[in-house]
Amino acid sequence: MTDLDTDFPRLGWTARLRARALTGDGLRLVKYTLVSVVSVAVTQVVLLFCYVLVGWSGSTSNIAAVLVGAIPSYVLNRYWAWQKRGRNHLLKEVVPYWALAFLGLVASTVAVDVADDRWGTALAVNAASLFAFGALWLGKFVIFNKVLFVHHPEDLPPALDGRTGVPT
Repeated sequence: MTDLDTDFPRLGWTARLRARALTGDGLRLVKYTLVSVVSVAVTQVVLLFCYVLVGWSGSTSNIAAVLVGAIPSYVLNRYWAWQKRGRNHLLKEVVPYWALAFLGLVASTVAVDVADDRWGTALAVNAASLFAFGALWLGKFVIFNKVLFVHHPEDLPPALDGRTGVPT
């Protein structure tokens, strides 16, 4: 039983869900979901464009699409969903983010390649890409939330992290 269940036992499940969405992790999950919608839209448009209009193979189109879609995903997740400010940490954020993007690239490229070989249609190629990224989506949220975009005390200005001797 969660705090919301004990604090608001008479709330219906939709009200509890709405209340949970307004908590720190809940709000980040909502924002992460919205960032994913933007990223998926960008990736799918680039994939369709490269596959149908440029005439590239499914795999090559997917590589281009994932590389393009990863950029707004990183920026929106870091600055908007997790409210990270300051410089990007190469080893704490950038390298792990691109490693996860590469994992998604590999999984989606394999799925897209199979769909392209088997069905050879734009719908199959785009659906395979969506399926592969959907399978990784929740795991990425946990990694982003618990590892990648965690606020470290050394990243905070001294007035906010207690190093100044002034109570915060």
